[in-house]
Amino acid sequence: MELQEACKQKRAAQLKEWSAQINLLEAKVQNAEADLKVKYSSELVELRKRQRAASENMKVLAKASGDAWAQVKETSDKIWEDLKTGLADAQAKLH
Repeated sequence: MELQEACKQKRAAQLKEWSAQINLLEAKVQNAEADLKVKYSSELVELRKRQRAASENMKVLAKASGDAWAQVKETSDKIWEDLKTGLADAQAKLH
């Protein structure tokens, strides 16, 4: 049970950090020239979708226990990796 709680806390902290990073990217795009705004706004929309999916998954993860935990954790790992990769790609493009 402690492992599950530690995982939940780690994911919550990571999501908070990534949300702040997405907010910074969004601010950069808003301050960019018009052509860059158009180019990267769709990227930000996709990042926000991934962020929402991770946030929703946190709710499911918080309720999971026992045998369901392993299945939910596996899905969570995929969602987390997707958000992590998307954020890293966006940061690389905008820096």
